[in-house]
Amino acid sequence: MSDTEFRKIQTQGVHHITLIGADRQTSIEFWEGVLGMPFIFDQPNLDNADEGHLYFDPGDGRLITIFTNENRKPDPKAVPEDTGSLHHLAFNVSQASFWQVAKRLDARGVKHSGPVDRGFMDSIYFRDPLGLRIELASYRFEPPEGTRHADVMIEAHRIRVARGDRNIQREHLADAIELLVERRQQSLSADRGAKKGY
Repeated sequence: MSDTEFRKIQTQGVHHITLIGADRQTSIEFWEGVLGMPFIFDQPNLDNADEGHLYFDPGDGRLITIFTNENRKPDPKAVPEDTGSLHHLAFNVSQASFWQVAKRLDARGVKHSGPVDRGFMDSIYFRDPLGLRIELASYRFEPPEGTRHADVMIEAHRIRVARGDRNIQREHLADAIELLVERRQQSLSADRGAKKGY
């Protein structure tokens, strides 16, 4: 069969993520009570009459759903991280919220990584009550009007590779944003290069 006989199945974003939870109350207390995700609806698991199916909004209108069963109890041991397993689940938080995370986890007695410098973002890691690694991540930039974080990231990556740098840093982001603005926004100036200005 030749490549011309295949066509892509084009995705347009994450629709939802479903996790196997323990009991109903543990799920509500963690996803809404710790992470602030509104509990938006509740119904039976349509494939298993012994389970509930809880739906939470992580902040972007998408869904995190949890299968619950009152016979399952929380087990905080780390979930397996083998080939084909989920390593972690990451959620976006603002910079204002990010710098409060460690203190708020400490208040609950939750062990965490502390802030981790990822160059283009800040991260903090901890485990949910069932041992799943959770990351709260905060971009260090806002994309220019009419672009997305992914647009900035691909340009920053190209700049980083061209310069032979190991990973994306703030300078790469700043240069990528400048490039995207120059491409997107027209100007009457014939020369848009940097000037001394003073």
